[in-house]
Amino acid sequence: MQDHHKRIILWEVGNDPQRSPLWLQPKLDSLAMLARNHPEQILDSALNALAGPDGHLILDELPAPIYTTDAEGRVTYWNRACVGFAGREPQLGQDRWCVTWQLYSTTGEPIAHEDCPMAQAIRQRRPVRDAIAIAERPDGSRVAFRPYPTPLFDKHGNFTGAVNMLIDVSDQQAEALADQASRCRRLADAMYDRQATNILSTMADGFERTAKDLGKR
Repeated sequence: MQDHHKRIILWEVGNDPQRSPLWLQPKLDSLAMLARNHPEQILDSALNALAGPDGHLILDELPAPIYTTDAEGRVTYWNRACVGFAGREPQLGQDRWCVTWQLYSTTGEPIAHEDCPMAQAIRQRRPVRDAIAIAERPDGSRVAFRPYPTPLFDKHGNFTGAVNMLIDVSDQQAEALADQASRCRRLADAMYDRQATNILSTMADGFERTAKDLGKR
């Protein structure tokens, strides 16, 4: 999608909220596709929107979950997509670092919120990319996502907080985990060492369990 088309969609969604849902849906579908295929463009648009007076109005209509924090990691804003993504309403003054309920690595290990990519971006004051995590909702369902935590600075260069966008990669991650489980099982079958076989089998079980959880959305 060309940049000028992207800007037109964002302007129309943000500045004419009374439009019919039948009119709005194609715009949101275009943005959802853009978020999946070119997330950095959506992030750039979010950064531009935050610099304007109607930034939150525009971000509220985006299909990609986006939220901001202050310089201490306290959540200060989230768009409507965050609620559906996290399965909960974030709490101002309580939530810090992330809007999700529980976090896990792709191998199923718990991740403390203070160790999540957003926390790293805030502490190091630099964007964090290429991370993948799994969010668990209060109802027990899980979603794999790629975060785009990015620090924010004012016009004087002072650090003011951060913005994060969460892109759902559950389908791709479930497939990758299933493939990894198959590789582990093939290696286990080829091993003569019982301990190594048990370790690989346990790893395969974990990969398969996580892939199955992602398929329950």
